[in-house]
Amino acid sequence: MTKKKGYNYGDCHVCGERMREQRVKQDFWVKEQLVVIEDVPAGVCPRCGERVVRAEIGLQLAALLKGSARLRQAQTMRVPVIRFEKAVA
Repeated sequence: MTKKKGYNYGDCHVCGERMREQRVKQDFWVKEQLVVIEDVPAGVCPRCGERVVRAEIGLQLAALLKGSARLRQAQTMRVPVIRFEKAVA
């Protein structure tokens, strides 16, 4: 039995370090609503943190975000929102 080799993401275009595949959370803004998709396979740079996804994964993400019925059924979370104001010295 041969072990399936992971996708080769190549070197990071920012710093040149070798990318490694990880499962990440990816956030998107859709119609002024924050949507988080979990467990997305991505190439992640261990040095600078840059992330890339394969084209086929990008297409799957776009399809997930188009599925409004799926968005309505998704779990939700609350996040704090803070307005930036110039600090008074």
